[in-house]
Amino acid sequence: MIRPALEVADIFRDHGPAWRAANAGHVSLDQMKVMSAIERCRTVALGGHVARCENGACGHTVIAFNSCRNRHCPKCQGAAARKWLAEREAELLPVGYFHVVYTLPAPLRDIAWQNKRVVYDLLIKAAAETTITIAADPKRLGAKIGITAVLHTWGSALTHHPHVHMIVPGGGLSQDGTRWISARPRFLARVEVLSRLFRGRMLAMLAEAHDEGRLRFSGHLTSLGDIKTFKRVLAPLRRTEWIVYVKAPFAGPEQVLRYLSRYTHRVAISNRRLVSADDGSIAFRWKDYRITGPERWKTMSLHPHEFIRRFLIHVLPKGFHRIRHYGLLANTNRAESIAKARELLAAAPRVVEPEEKPAAPDEPRVLPCPCPRCGGRMIVIEVFAKGCEPSWRPTPAPAPIRIDTS
Repeated sequence: MIRPALEVADIFRDHGPAWRAANAGHVSLDQMKVMSAIERCRTVALGGHVARCENGACGHTVIAFNSCRNRHCPKCQGAAARKWLAEREAELLPVGYFHVVYTLPAPLRDIAWQNKRVVYDLLIKAAAETTITIAADPKRLGAKIGITAVLHTWGSALTHHPHVHMIVPGGGLSQDGTRWISARPRFLARVEVLSRLFRGRMLAMLAEAHDEGRLRFSGHLTSLGDIKTFKRVLAPLRRTEWIVYVKAPFAGPEQVLRYLSRYTHRVAISNRRLVSADDGSIAFRWKDYRITGPERWKTMSLHPHEFIRRFLIHVLPKGFHRIRHYGLLANTNRAESIAKARELLAAAPRVVEPEEKPAAPDEPRVLPCPCPRCGGRMIVIEVFAKGCEPSWRPTPAPAPIRIDTS
């Protein structure tokens, strides 16, 4: 018998009640909702449908339960990622794209943990402003560029490690909008320049947020409520180099799409990285970036309660936008800017497959995936509500008949 693959949902169902009891009063409402959504995802609790192959000779029938669609659920990101990438495909330009990463220094991570909405927002804005400012400098690129930024808050071992991934086209519009200015083939900007401007912007934004009373501190950070103490803690960070990483441009737009698909809708840990689970430990694969080669992949074991704690560190505040667009790709002027860039690059608009039209009310609902046995269409024959079992049941296989020939 093939054992089903281990999932984060299994860990939550098995160990979540004890973890919630042990941490009563210290779990946020957002974290509770995420746990509940993942535990209920694709179970009878959310209802579902029954679909059957339209090929009468096949008749393959499946029961499928509804997804929770929570953005922190490891099982619910595929459809959202495909939809988002399809929308982005039409916006890709025939130029090289750079990958830029801005990392929040370790001494600021506890402040970010206690002020997620404010500090994460400032982190994305400071990184975007830094990149746009350097690119606009006539001594460097001297162009208005576009940015797609994605916030991640985790390291491979589920630790708190806030950083921003950016995809940046290798060029931009001139300040008067009449020319396309290309970046050097394998160079966007010096990381030292980006690092120092990012450092100054982020520290200035944090000081302003403190002055405006937008930061809250508790526990071992309570003393930071005093502005003098806060500035004294931040002072050493003005003399350190902040980590900024710039990767050489991608080979082409298709590679950009594949790369984006790995980052935009990723969660703290995917189910495929889970190795084993029992009452005493959860084992999962993690990547040690200090090592190169296949040896960088290692296995870590955590107590189930510690695993749940680390996973829930990365629950974002309700309504927080972790994917953002700036410059030429800002929502307010994206279509116009892309059209102008294509005109100056003498590039034809990218052809994107149109979305399928929804079925008419009197037409049968057809699943997007064909029958795994014969390739026919899978037609929904029953829909059942939350908490209800489907009325259709698979026909039990006939019991084997033993014939005694002795």
